[in-house]
Formats: sequence, C-alpha cells, structure tokens
Amino acid sequence: MSSPAITVIVPGRDVAEFAGEALHSLQAQSFDRWRAVLVDDASTDDTRRLFADAAAADPRFSLVEHRQPRGLGAARNSGLDRIETPYTAFLDADDRLRPDALARLWDTLDASGSDFVVGAYVRLRPDADGPGYVAGDVQPWVAAATDPARTATTLAEHPAASGNIVAWSKLSRTDFWHTHGLRFPEGRYYEDQVVAQRMYTLATTFDVVPDVVVEWRQRRNGGSITQRLDEVVVLRDYLDALGEGIAVLRAAGAHAAVSERGRLIRALDLPPLLRIAETHPDAAYRIALESFRETLPA
Repeated sequence: MSSPAITVIVPGRDVAEFAGEALHSLQAQSFDRWRAVLVDDASTDDTRRLFADAAAADPRFSLVEHRQPRGLGAARNSGLDRIETPYTAFLDADDRLRPDALARLWDTLDASGSDFVVGAYVRLRPDADGPGYVAGDVQPWVAAATDPARTATTLAEHPAASGNIVAWSKLSRTDFWHTHGLRFPEGRYYEDQVVAQRMYTLATTFDVVPDVVVEWRQRRNGGSITQRLDEVVVLRDYLDALGEGIAVLRAAGAHAAVSERGRLIRALDLPPLLRIAETHPDAAYRIALESFRETLPA
C-alpha cells in the first residue's frame, strides 16, 4: 500500500446521528491514500463510541479525545497537531464527501504546485417527504468562487474566491499551514472565516474546481451553529468573523476582494439577519447588526 498523502481532520461533538455517514463517505473515496484524525470534542452522545469503533476497525482512522468541550476551532487544531502527510483536508462529522472529492482535489493540487485548491459544495437539506436528507444545487455564490476551473490563480486575479470561507471544501499543502503558522481561533463560533481569508492573502497561488466535493448538512432539528443566528452571542461571533475577514483582506491590499465580500454580505448575509432583528425581543441584536452594517464597504 502506498504511503498516505492526505490527512482529513474530522471534528465532531454530539453528532452520532450523522457521524457514520461522514466516516463512510471517507471509506468510499476513490482516492485511497488518505488517513483521518477523528476528534471527539467531549460528546455526550455516542459520537465518541462511533469514532472509537471506527478507529478499532480501520487503521486509517485515529482518535483524539477532548475531556472537556473546547469548540470546533480547538478540535481542528488538535487534528493539525497530528498531521504527518503532505496534504491536509477537513470534514465536519455531520457532513459527507462526494466519492471522487479527494481524487479531484489531489489531482489538481499535485499537478499545479499551488498552496491549496478549493472545490464547490451543496446544502444537504431535510427531505420534506421523509426522514432523510437531499442534496441541493450549487448556489450562485459558490459557483462564482469555483467555476470555471482555475489553476495557479491569485486573489487579485480571482477576488470572488474570497466568498468561499469554509474549511472543509479545500485541500492544502501541509507545509503551507506550518510556514504561516495557520491555526483556528478557539473559544468562538465561525472560526474558519478568518482562516480562509488569511489563506487567500498568504497563498502564492491557489486553484479552484467547479466539482462538488462536500455535502454540507442543514440539520432537521436546527442544531448546527449556522441555524442559531437568532441568538445574540452567536450573532456577535458571526459579525466579528465577517468583519475580521474583511480586515484581513483590506490589510493585504486585496481591494477587489474587499468590495466583493461587502457586496456578498449585503446581498446574502444581512437580509435574513434583518428579518430576525425586526421581531427580536433583545435590542442588543438590532444594535449589533446596525453597528456592523455601518462598517461594511459600500
């Protein structure tokens, strides 16, 4: 067997309902030179047992356990501490990879010599007619970041790439993380947005591919953090992450990307938040949102 080329970091907390699908999507990859670090962030359900059973049955899986919940950023950092392969990827334990995801990303990045490659993703939404989930279409802002395919591009050449701010639709060279000391912020939500903008501004070049690589789950019970934006504490972290991402782009002189992010946030992020604010019982929600809106690029 060839030596592993990719380590996939799979963090999870209380996702036993979905973790089996995530792990199976790894085992079903057409690219077989991977290993995975499963990071259980002090789950109170069967997530830890599922991870442990997977590691016992398949030597490609290894388990890291947090005794106390530390959050998604810390869980991803725990995985980064254990990378021994030349390439690094992420998969949240309630999502799933398409079967050719790693193959498509690795083929592109290995040939281009870029620092990382970005793929497209779709929402995995609850099926209205049954208990399962159905994958949707590629949304316009996702397509704008990844379609058409580009190799060895830069943020100056392709500012719309900055709209892809998730950790799990990318494959990176591990040395890129080490060289720039990239780590996820800990103790906060939406920890991947600032890291993504740092990646774009630090990269010598990066690649994009229009292929869907990940199906991102919108949970039926509303338990994922992206479904809790009516909570003031979640909103504040969300707005902070958006603002800090723009600050990273601005500090790097990526003016076209700053404009693109401002346009995208006004078009996509603000409208649902403003609708929540109209009837929110806590005035702090509206104040935080209005203060943020005043800082956005025109």
